[in-house]
Amino acid sequence: MSGAEAVRAANALGERWVERIDLRQGTVLMPAGVWPLLGLLAPAGSTAVQGELAQALGVPVAAAAERARDLLGLLRDIPAVRSALGVWSDDRLRLSPEWLASVPADLVGRLTGDADRDRALLDAWAAEQTDGQIDGMPVELNPDTRLVLAAALTLRTEWIKPFMDYGAFEQDGTDGWGRAVHYLTRATSLLDRAALLETPAGPVTELRVLGYGDISVHLLLGEPDAAPGEVLSAGIGVLSQRHRRTTADRLPVGAAGPGLTIEAVRRYEPEDRLFVSVPKFTVEADHDLIARRELFGLETLATPSATEDRLPGLSDGEPPLFVNSARQKATASFSARGFRAASVTAMGVAAGSAGSARKPPYPQRFVDVGFTRPFGFLAVHRLSGLVLAAGWVTEPDPGEDPWGVVLDESEED
Repeated sequence: MSGAEAVRAANALGERWVERIDLRQGTVLMPAGVWPLLGLLAPAGSTAVQGELAQALGVPVAAAAERARDLLGLLRDIPAVRSALGVWSDDRLRLSPEWLASVPADLVGRLTGDADRDRALLDAWAAEQTDGQIDGMPVELNPDTRLVLAAALTLRTEWIKPFMDYGAFEQDGTDGWGRAVHYLTRATSLLDRAALLETPAGPVTELRVLGYGDISVHLLLGEPDAAPGEVLSAGIGVLSQRHRRTTADRLPVGAAGPGLTIEAVRRYEPEDRLFVSVPKFTVEADHDLIARRELFGLETLATPSATEDRLPGLSDGEPPLFVNSARQKATASFSARGFRAASVTAMGVAAGSAGSARKPPYPQRFVDVGFTRPFGFLAVHRLSGLVLAAGWVTEPDPGEDPWGVVLDESEED
């Protein structure tokens, strides 16, 4: 039950995050990498800090650290996920033994005070924990830095049924991208992989792509004028059954939803058919959490004070502490064989086919889903419903011709 509470709370933070972030240029974020850090800091905060973090976390401060440990434990149990927590402190900081004992750190290290040496140490940890997908620790180091708290999260899954990749491409004008795009295709008889969501953002087409290790990636396409944040928020809301989801096998024939059409046909094979075309993509992002301090409960915690300690439960006898840096670097890739995502979230604490004449005998449903304009995605743990990554795609990989040569529109006939 406690784990379920942590999942609901982390997903709720992710839902608020996607609603407030600017998605027009494409991005990826991993709320499950942020929520535990906030939860672990909450009990050490001042009264004002605890109130703000409790609101951001969606759980009481008294339960925040335990729920954070529950979430970190769940992440460690997911076969396709690798997670790690690191704590580095300066010799000038005497960490509270009680607080340190509550932190399930994989590494407790020391900061030397040498900026170059410390930067190399932290960057190497970030790269190692994410298999090189994130090459640097997203935290600012300065002479006043006393503590760095970081969470690394890496997701790798292979599709149970891979996509076909012929280096397929679409010319400008044939879809909504306005340029050649590298599409992946797949056909299946499982129509319930596609569905129509009834949401406050309007109808949203959802495609669920199943991977090994209990991971699914949900692709989300709204109407052309739908706000990206609302589309992603709706996709998260479906996980808690707040919006109606109707699978393609139960939808009427015709234009059933955004990018989703259903035909009644006759074929020689008895199975229904779902045909999918999805752009191959990679997205990256660097998020400044302090720039959205209200969302993350950092209004007081990230404000320096010469007299008030923002984290009195963190240390004993230290000058007033505050969070001077809080960032997340993230990346995600969707390919023919699988999905990859990684993030490092860090907080720094500072002082201060052919025809036939015979009529096909089998009536069939032929469902076509095409992601031919900007769309959202969620990487979800199937068993718990935890959102591991969320993002918006505006710049998919460029199209390639059958010989593998990237198309240059200036050279097209």
